[in-house]
Amino acid sequence: MSIPTDLASLKIMAHVYKRASLQSIFEKTVESLVEQVPYIDWVGIYMYENVNYNLVAASSLEDDLRWESNGELKFPITNSNNEEIGMMIVRSLQPIAFDVTDLSTLETIAAAIGQESFAN
Repeated sequence: MSIPTDLASLKIMAHVYKRASLQSIFEKTVESLVEQVPYIDWVGIYMYENVNYNLVAASSLEDDLRWESNGELKFPITNSNNEEIGMMIVRSLQPIAFDVTDLSTLETIAAAIGQESFAN
């Protein structure tokens, strides 16, 4: 069980359920995951606009670790109609950093972001 990921998710979900602004939720998500989970080195949230994904929040805009990361997970952000409206990407410099609990928790976070974006 990944306690740091679970703790970060509690902070994120509290922010989501406060009905904070969508941009604030995005920023809290990337900040909490990088600060609370020692093996998560970069997080980015992309939202689909027209035909492109646009980066709306990232833990570091200068360095997305695209070429240096040893682990990367991508989670679709879907609305209540199950339409993909964005993507949350999590990267780690450590190989084999993520476990099953991380996957489940991060999927829950992505789903909550999608539901909140639909509500806004």
